[in-house]
Formats: sequence, C-alpha cells, structure tokens
Amino acid sequence: MDIRCRKQTCVYNDRFTCRAKDININQKVICDKYKKDENKKVEDTTKHLLEKPPAYAPQRDSKALKISCQAKCLFNHNGKCVSNGITLNSVNEKPFCVSFLGK
Repeated sequence: MDIRCRKQTCVYNDRFTCRAKDININQKVICDKYKKDENKKVEDTTKHLLEKPPAYAPQRDSKALKISCQAKCLFNHNGKCVSNGITLNSVNEKPFCVSFLGK
C-alpha cells in the first residue's frame, strides 16, 4: 500500500512519507495521528516542479504500521483500511484522507 502524506508540518512527515507507528482515520475522515511541528516549514513543491521533482522518502511497507479506519468508506473493512493507497491532503488545516470513497 502506498502511503503518502502532504501535511509537511506534521512531526511524523519525512519527505511526504509517514513515519508514525500507526495511523487512524476517524469518522470525520481525518488522521488522528497528525501532530503539528511548529519548526517545520511548508515548501511549495509545485513552484519548480518541471525543473526538479520534490524529494520523496522511500515508501514504507504498510505491514510495518497499523492502519485503522472508522470512516464510512468503501475501503473500510471491519475497521481496517484495504485501499491500495492512502494520501492525506495538504490544503486544509486538518489532514483529510483524500483516498476516501463514501459507501
């Protein structure tokens, strides 16, 4: 499973890869693990996208972390996410799971 996080200000975010031990998407489709790091700066990765691609950390194996979900999502199977990938947004204040598909 591909797990990408665009919340660059999160303490667990390492170049768009989540380093948390577990991830929980709550009923409001928000990642409960998000913890803002006041020292991290948000980099505009689209500004020079055609000149140089953003630096991504190596993808983590989803078996190395627990992914739970309480959202009424098509990919929620008994509290476990069965999607091919999870991406969390960067735009809003809250880290919304953009892989969400309502039932």
